Amino acid sequence: MELTLLKSKIHRATVTGASLNYEGSLTVSADLAELVGLVPYEKILVSNLNNGERFETYAIFGEARRRIIELNGATVHLGKIGDRLTVMSFARYVLEEAKLQAPRIAVLNEQNEVVRYEQGGSAPLVRIVGE
Repeated sequence: MELTLLKSKIHRATVTGASLNYEGSLTVSADLAELVGLVPYEKILVSNLNNGERFETYAIFGEARRRIIELNGATVHLGKIGDRLTVMSFARYVLEEAKLQAPRIAVLNEQNEVVRYEQGGSAPLVRIVGE
């Protein structure tokens, strides 16, 4: 049996741009994407905290340290500059792996600066006190 678990999350990212005449995708500053373990062209689920829209697309990397979060193509119609997004990616794990996985999560402020980061990786989700 395989389980699909959250692998990466960028929470409360602020949309900084929109390009209707682009093929599609969501542009994310490379440093933010790499921090949570996203890879270029990885499938992502995006939820818009302002209007409740949810959509799937893929991530592309923008210039590092520019704090870019850009809607591209048809996704432009699902949000606007200033909206807050949650960007999520998932991975499949067998049960034994799933017991040890934790997502990498970055929570951002209005300027897309990281205000909280959870390392994730293969640290146990449950720790037994005293071990």
